[in-house]
Amino acid sequence: MYKWLIFAVFAALATPVAVIAEEETTSTEVTGETESQFTEEELAYFAWANEFQESLTPQTGVIDLPGGFAKLTVPENFYYLSPSDAKRVLEEAWGNPPQEAPNLGMLFPVEHDPFTYGSWAVEIDFEEEGYVKDDDAEDIDYDELLEQMKKDTAAANPDRVAAGYDEVELVGWAAPPHYDKETKKLYWAKEIHFSSMETNTLNYNIRVLGRKGYLLLNFIAGMEELGEIEGQLDTVLAMAEFKEGSQYRDFDPDIDKVAAYGIGGLIAGKVLLKSGIIAGALVFLKKFIVIIVVAVGGFFARIFKRGKKEEV
Repeated sequence: MYKWLIFAVFAALATPVAVIAEEETTSTEVTGETESQFTEEELAYFAWANEFQESLTPQTGVIDLPGGFAKLTVPENFYYLSPSDAKRVLEEAWGNPPQEAPNLGMLFPVEHDPFTYGSWAVEIDFEEEGYVKDDDAEDIDYDELLEQMKKDTAAANPDRVAAGYDEVELVGWAAPPHYDKETKKLYWAKEIHFSSMETNTLNYNIRVLGRKGYLLLNFIAGMEELGEIEGQLDTVLAMAEFKEGSQYRDFDPDIDKVAAYGIGGLIAGKVLLKSGIIAGALVFLKKFIVIIVVAVGGFFARIFKRGKKEEV
């Protein structure tokens, strides 16, 4: 299931220092003396990664998201990948298990691609769980909420371990929750530690509230990308919006469903009552596997793909 993850780790350990020093000037192909430093298996990986990247169709401008209820306005310093391309990135390139439901696509900064070292992306989804009331936003004690979330995360660890996942520790806020009542957009970030990982991962979330649910914009990144993400946060926040008729102000109490939770519930996560596992906790681990592939396997793609970035 994670064959590219395994190969990427192997390749990272085998890469000569001389190749690292040359990466800034290497073209899109591995040739000559550089080529001789790689095994046939490694060269095959490079070729596969290059072919995979060529097969993607990046888009900018106004993007109508699947379902027709929301849109993105993607500036030139980002690009959007369709749900089919996003599925291939998540599962084929980054080694995630198959997703049960299709997402609404992904966003990348234009200087990054699925194989760039230190890259990050934003996965887009929609939860049709009803109109989320925001009247509790100003009354939430986020420090108190964090402590409860830490306890809930720790309490769910036996179930996670039994399901074959790492234990998870919620370290704290990487960015405290912020809700913009005018735009109906909520964002926050958590620092997460997985028991088998030496470094912590970043879980950065944006929620855009609408009439029948909310858009989820989830950043796939490591803690080392926090500064870069925060520098681009306003740009990402401005991209997503619901269309007329599906906006928060279009809520009709006579016919529309109201969600069972408010702003605090969005941040804390929905609790699966039967198992006691916090929904989303397993997803974090799956996405952390993604980060490893980007950070290790993606390093090698940079060696021969430097010239490709300017063409995106």
